[in-house]
Amino acid sequence: MSDIKNVTVLGTGVLGSQIAYQTAYSGFAVTAYDISDEILAKAKERFEGLASTYQADGVAGAADGKADAALTRIAYSSDLAAAVADADLVIEAIPEVLALKQETYEQLGKVAPAKTIFATNSSTLLPSDLKDFTGRPAKFLALHFANQVWKFNTAEVMGTADTDPAVFDEVVAFAGEIGMVPIPIHKEKAGYVLNSLLVPFLNAGYALAAGGYAEPKDIDNVWRIATGAPMGPFQITDIIGLTTPYNILSNAGAEAKPLADWIKTNYIDKGKLGVATGEGFYSYDTSK
Repeated sequence: MSDIKNVTVLGTGVLGSQIAYQTAYSGFAVTAYDISDEILAKAKERFEGLASTYQADGVAGAADGKADAALTRIAYSSDLAAAVADADLVIEAIPEVLALKQETYEQLGKVAPAKTIFATNSSTLLPSDLKDFTGRPAKFLALHFANQVWKFNTAEVMGTADTDPAVFDEVVAFAGEIGMVPIPIHKEKAGYVLNSLLVPFLNAGYALAAGGYAEPKDIDNVWRIATGAPMGPFQITDIIGLTTPYNILSNAGAEAKPLADWIKTNYIDKGKLGVATGEGFYSYDTSK
């Protein structure tokens, strides 16, 4: 059992909101931090949507008031120092941009209490790329979640050479306490286990569509029919949101730039960001 009681989540995007809500659903006090009150107002709507989703998906206890009770355990703050003032654990889930994460950890390290553990939910970056900016490398590691955490409940835990083993064990225990299946990773690997498998798969799909070989829906169809998988690469991307793969591709070197540009020009620049905005590679009814 961990000693973690108060959790702050930095970033209220698609996955940040899910992490915060799942943590509150599991009985923890949560503070959701983002850079403006306007963004936090949208986050509040997202949390309310998650409460409805948990009930619709039959998550244990959701229909008996647990989903709504979770909302009462979430506080909101656009002041970083106030947001982390009593945090035992800070989970960072901001955009996948190295410089932005490094700058955020420099600020966080100055205002968080000495007791606070820092965990990054970075999809592809190594925690060692960030540890020197935290001011507490012994209390820093990666804690990576899969999208739709209430269904796909893995939590990959990966430290650096400087991570205190006791901190690592504490975060593994915490992951179990919020209903995740902890996946300890024994040494650093960019992409962890999940994204080491997923990112090349998604990129192969993008390359087929960007190269004019087949339409996204047909690429998804052949993958689902031939493998029995529930979703193809473009359906998965719409759930993740197109901004995350775009950021990953933008930072992956010259060879990946054409795919990043293709996503930006044809989708992001047109406001097609995925399920959250009602359209990505597919269109969605957001009125429900």
